[in-house]
Amino acid sequence: MKIWLDGGLQDIESARVSVFDHGLTVGDGIFETVKAVDGRPFALTRHLDRLTRSARGLGLPDPDLDEVRRACAAVLEANPVPLGRLRLTYTGGHGPLGSDRGEHGPTLVVALGGTARRPDSTAVVTVPWTRNERGALTGLKTTSYAENVVALARAREQGASEALFGNTVGRLCEGTGSNVFVVLDGELHTPPVASGCLAGITRALVVEWTGAKETDLPMDVLGRAEEIFLTSTLRDVQAVHRVDDRELPGAPGPVTAKAMRIFDERSGADLDP
Repeated sequence: MKIWLDGGLQDIESARVSVFDHGLTVGDGIFETVKAVDGRPFALTRHLDRLTRSARGLGLPDPDLDEVRRACAAVLEANPVPLGRLRLTYTGGHGPLGSDRGEHGPTLVVALGGTARRPDSTAVVTVPWTRNERGALTGLKTTSYAENVVALARAREQGASEALFGNTVGRLCEGTGSNVFVVLDGELHTPPVASGCLAGITRALVVEWTGAKETDLPMDVLGRAEEIFLTSTLRDVQAVHRVDDRELPGAPGPVTAKAMRIFDERSGADLDP
């Protein structure tokens, strides 16, 4: 396995990031997960645009996108897999043991792991913790991911693959690593970015390609929606067949199945939409 670090490919056994890297000590970093199909990244331009937005939101220097593209190409060529998870990590770099940043500049790591196509449907749970729609990191894809780790562990304990959050005013927000869509009276809705959710790449494509509405939704919509599905880079469009104790028989339903079909067709026809 080869990864990109410090400007070039390195063996995974010898690649090392400083124990004083700010991404490790205080979670001062951002990342993107990009789906790779037969060695080709999907929607890379959109992911790099969001990487830059996240860097600016965190006060990091803009990443060198030419280098990031070279890194992605090199890692994909060095590690051929039919379906992969390409992980781009960009941190504040070597710094002091505190919140202040050092002067060494950022760290860029690009790595690849194999993955498998997700099941067509899954179970989710709601959790008692909230997303802060007004926080300093709201809408940024940062490495400060511990609350997602805790919530996802809760979901796994209950036989689910994802946990869904509300925000501080009790509105539906997002999953630990996904966006959520619901069908009401045959129409497709998803929470707006103002809810505090991440502006997911797959979410944006599904909205564009299906005409889904961005709607402020209460948490109890999960108890009455006709269909529910998740979107993310590695899930694509995945139906939900259970929310907490509520079963949704027949998932994927007709609206979800149509969204799945549209996404498969459109993403297959254009790898950088």
